[in-house]
Amino acid sequence: MSMKMSSWLRFLLPALVAAATLTAPEAQAATVTFNDDFNGPAGSAVDPAKWQLETGDNVNNHERQYYTAGAANAALDGQGNLVITARRENPGGYNCWYGPCEYTSARLNTAGRFTQTYGHFEARMKLPRGQGMWPAFWALGNDIGTNGWPNCGEIDFMENVGFEPNTVHGTIHGPGYSGAEGIGAAYSGPNFSDGFHTFAVDWAPNQIRWYVDGVLYQTRTPADLGGDRWVFDHPFFLILNLAVGGYWPGDPDGSTQFPQQLVVDYVRVTN
Repeated sequence: MSMKMSSWLRFLLPALVAAATLTAPEAQAATVTFNDDFNGPAGSAVDPAKWQLETGDNVNNHERQYYTAGAANAALDGQGNLVITARRENPGGYNCWYGPCEYTSARLNTAGRFTQTYGHFEARMKLPRGQGMWPAFWALGNDIGTNGWPNCGEIDFMENVGFEPNTVHGTIHGPGYSGAEGIGAAYSGPNFSDGFHTFAVDWAPNQIRWYVDGVLYQTRTPADLGGDRWVFDHPFFLILNLAVGGYWPGDPDGSTQFPQQLVVDYVRVTN
């Protein structure tokens, strides 16, 4: 480079930098709208201002567990985690769709406490293992009481079935694409019961993207629905649960060890 050209650049460079600084869009920091780090004494229940516990069985999926209230099957461990525990027991004498219940577990949701339309939804979790286990981190449209399912919409951020210890699934359900016809994809990686992993979704108008440990593995838009209605443009509430058995995972068998645990380090939502 000639001395003349070098001098010209030294003169122009500060102006170019200043112009770029003025015209580049400002990076907007995400705002945390929901956060639970599950800090608290060991054995204590979840924060009732953030979560409510559902109770009962689920005949629709032919699941085997009875979901209990309180801290019996969902409690903090004193080390910053929520532990949802599935047990082969029925101390309360609960009745399920098939007769006396064989298992207990827990299902939590944020209905009436937190809902959001669009944003980044993330949980760091260690999954259970074994035939018949079905952990999930997901969301339902808050209009389910008036429009019903699947018209309300469902976004499965993460589901795992025990016979696939190295695979998690992300799925959307809506009118015309629900249940076994849900639209989604699988991500195969390590054995997700061996350690903690992050499961996240970025949800924007007309687009939902799924991540495992920061790796994007699926994007869905209205173009994927084959003309069916996109129902992901209104507030949803969060759900965490550990099911036992059901049509998809199948029932536990002689190889399944109990108790099994879904360990949740945090759940965080930003916009």
